[in-house]
Amino acid sequence: MELNTEIKGRGYPILCLHGHPGCAASMSVFTNYLSQQHQTITPDLRGYGKSRYGKNFVMQEHLTDLIALLDKLQLENCLVLGWSLGGIIAMELALAQPERFKGMILIATAAHPVSSHPRPSWQDLLFTGIGGIVNYIRPAWQWNIDTFGKRSLFRYLISNHQPESYQYLAREGVPAYWQTSKVADIALSTAIRQGYNRLSDLHRIDIPCLMLSGASDRHITAEASRKTAHYLKNCQYINYPQVAHLFPWEIPDLVLADIQQWLDRIDLQKSADKRR
Repeated sequence: MELNTEIKGRGYPILCLHGHPGCAASMSVFTNYLSQQHQTITPDLRGYGKSRYGKNFVMQEHLTDLIALLDKLQLENCLVLGWSLGGIIAMELALAQPERFKGMILIATAAHPVSSHPRPSWQDLLFTGIGGIVNYIRPAWQWNIDTFGKRSLFRYLISNHQPESYQYLAREGVPAYWQTSKVADIALSTAIRQGYNRLSDLHRIDIPCLMLSGASDRHITAEASRKTAHYLKNCQYINYPQVAHLFPWEIPDLVLADIQQWLDRIDLQKSADKRR
């Protein structure tokens, strides 16, 4: 299907892939910065955001959609950045079309995702609902953070509970949640139940990679991310202490600085010359 896509900036292209739930707008923490030097291409994946889709589908169709998008934009090669589910899709793209991707930035993801998230209680669900609604109406209200946020399921998504993180949750997290379709939920849960594991195939990816993880991540554990980085031939791994799955919203300046340092080290000019 034709994906709703946000394109910003000019320069060497970076395909930016959101997680679940998510949409192109929820990647602004990356695209607002990266588009100052690069062209960022950020689609709503099938069943997410404005890429509405009502029929059941399988995860493989995300690859078909994205390859069609890159073909339409006539991008012979680019970098790819993926957050959570987006990172899994990024690795699948690099395996499917290795000649097309010249570098990969992986955020809170794994080729064999392992969760340590406990089963939610009724109180978790209640406090998350109340805290999410109040935060959407009055973002980053400290009373709401202390009363509901720290006692809700948000405590497994963010660790430091600073107002900036709750601003992102209100502005981008809640709208992305409501725009994620049931069929997208089904596609992801089906893949998880089937025991997704691509670790044994990662040796085929020979491009520069950067893997970033949060030490307190319960959705995809830091150990699962570290193991993925180990299996990649050319991967720098950074694990941030005292942050969780949404750590780009907890420590954005540090994350962007580390991404920039990695970008400065890889030879993008050589890749750009190949494109011309």
